Amino acid sequence: MRATSTLDATLSVRPEVFTAGQAEKSILCLEMAPQRLRLTLLDPQRRMVWLDEFTQPSLLNEPLLTDQLPQLFSQHPLLSYERFEAIWVSVNSPAFTLVPGELYRKEYATSYLSLMRGYPQPPTEQAFGFAHNEGFVAVFSLERALIEFMGGQYPLQPVTYVHQSSALIQATYASDRQMLSPKNLFLFFEDEYVTILFREGHALRYCNRFGVKSAQDLAYYVLYVLDELQTHPADCNPVVYGEITPFAEGYIALRRFLPTLSIGTMPPGLHLSSDLDELPEHRFLSLQGLCLLA
Repeated sequence: MRATSTLDATLSVRPEVFTAGQAEKSILCLEMAPQRLRLTLLDPQRRMVWLDEFTQPSLLNEPLLTDQLPQLFSQHPLLSYERFEAIWVSVNSPAFTLVPGELYRKEYATSYLSLMRGYPQPPTEQAFGFAHNEGFVAVFSLERALIEFMGGQYPLQPVTYVHQSSALIQATYASDRQMLSPKNLFLFFEDEYVTILFREGHALRYCNRFGVKSAQDLAYYVLYVLDELQTHPADCNPVVYGEITPFAEGYIALRRFLPTLSIGTMPPGLHLSSDLDELPEHRFLSLQGLCLLA
């Protein structure tokens, strides 16, 4: 897994002074996607006190993210520490599904994913399950290379893995409880994908991820989901997060059908250090959800 890193540091907000002793009392949260890595540190007061983002411009002719981790971790002032209170990692793998808790069997995790995919799980992957307190288990695949690397990097402590959808489920679980509307539609944008979550009466009724190439695609998928849920656009509270702004083409297209569309805020239960106050909260919902799980 040795490769020259092509990751660019696109965001870095760090405390001026930080020690190994502070790291041992803090929770390290890592969010890994095919073209991006984000990390934050949750201190004992549940404040996010560190935020770094690394991206690579294209997957074409570039090393895989897992191939670039050894160099990044060895040179990073936080990741090179040996111990944290806990380590949580979310992955954005394409294979994931939700299984009712009473039906879930750990020994069938691979079968659940094979059924969802339509083909057997590759030998380079391992199936995981994460139980939510809402009565279901999120089943997802994880690259064995990542498991081996993290085990070698932090051999003295366990690492908890979850899927990005679990982080979003937890974040919307918290946000939904402070909203007045009984029906809330959450849209999380990332690269050329949107994750759609719908909650009614505080219960999760829908969670899925769609690839979108245009604003028309986006509007179609959102309206399709609402139609499947037998919910009129005017009867729900739509909120957007992630890589989107009020000036984006997709946002403008959605406003035609969802006139009350708004930009989301950070879910309750977390705090930001003063260094992070200026960042747009809605961009980091999945990382915030991971912190809520931790």
